Amino acid sequence: MTLFVLALVLPPFWVSFLATAGMRWLAPRLGLIDKPAARKVHVVPTALGGGLAIWLGVVVPVFAIQLAIGLFYEDLQRVLPPQISVHLAGATYRGLQLWIVLLGGTVLAVMGLIDDFRPISWKPRIFVQFFVAIAVAVCGVRATLFLQDPIFGAVASVLWMVVLVNSFNFLDNMDGLSGGIGLVVCLVFASIMLFHREDPRWLVGGFFLVLAGSILGFLCHNWSPARIFMGDSGSYFIGFCVASMTIVGTFYRPLDQGEHVMMAPLCVLAVPLYDILSVILIRLKEGRSPFQPDKKHFSHRLVALGFKPVRAVLTIHLITLTTGLMGLLLYSLPGWREAWLALAVVVCLLSIIAILESVRAPALAGPPVAPADTTLANHLAEPQHQTPVSAGQH
Repeated sequence: MTLFVLALVLPPFWVSFLATAGMRWLAPRLGLIDKPAARKVHVVPTALGGGLAIWLGVVVPVFAIQLAIGLFYEDLQRVLPPQISVHLAGATYRGLQLWIVLLGGTVLAVMGLIDDFRPISWKPRIFVQFFVAIAVAVCGVRATLFLQDPIFGAVASVLWMVVLVNSFNFLDNMDGLSGGIGLVVCLVFASIMLFHREDPRWLVGGFFLVLAGSILGFLCHNWSPARIFMGDSGSYFIGFCVASMTIVGTFYRPLDQGEHVMMAPLCVLAVPLYDILSVILIRLKEGRSPFQPDKKHFSHRLVALGFKPVRAVLTIHLITLTTGLMGLLLYSLPGWREAWLALAVVVCLLSIIAILESVRAPALAGPPVAPADTTLANHLAEPQHQTPVSAGQH
């Protein structure tokens, strides 16, 4: 298992790491720069285009793996461990579905890259997101949700994709935030897929490892202080791939003890869903468009409470890991009664955060003044000569 993990994480890491370094050099020459603005945290112009590096870090290794399977199928069957080689046929069979997901993610990444060059209105962006999600769902990437009506599952799948695409896009507002959450989410989902002893999902789990390796290579350049941003191209691609592969993964398996494990993605992705829901509610309450940019995101609200940006980002990463572990825990619970307790923990955690966010620290008062005698008070009350303060002094 260790060799399998390293083989799927290290190649995408290096492809993404080197491609991101190349984009840091190329982006300023193409004019792909994110300039500081009132709603943004960074104070110096920063290169964009990291999303292209993340895309390369996924597409290049996946293409290489599928090419190797096609050219050396029999040799790989002899070399690979039996528990993996037995799935080579399935990887070939489901390869088309995987490339459908990557094609959809590529379309959104291209739209995001165009938006990074020249901002596009939210209406055409939403239209393209729905178009891609519907097309992918029609091609077979849709959930059944244990219902006979396929239309309901398709509609739910389309909404799931669009919501997560925008969730990761909303989270891309501080150094290392969206990428770090994507990394945590991918590693948790990979653990869920691969560490099921009776029926591991090698294809989906392996894809999450590839995506995790690519994100990690990018984060080496994006961690505070960031030298490059992923831009909309990266957040769209990550959000769409995560949403689609959670559908392909089919978290419930006949060997599982109950259908409650279907709630695992909601636990793992609780933070992105909390952020987008809370931001939309705040904007609607203020009478503004849900897609009007501002500094009302989860991370911004933590900074407003006194967190430094880096610590706010790390806090959100840890919260994501906590809710993700609760999703992983669902697979160890026998039924809905225990599962509701795990879900309740996630809800309570997010509720505590919401309560803390609503607290505003009182204005700091000056240091207490010791009681003064009358002579000193009279002296302070007398007008005294003051030296003018020059510019730059305070």
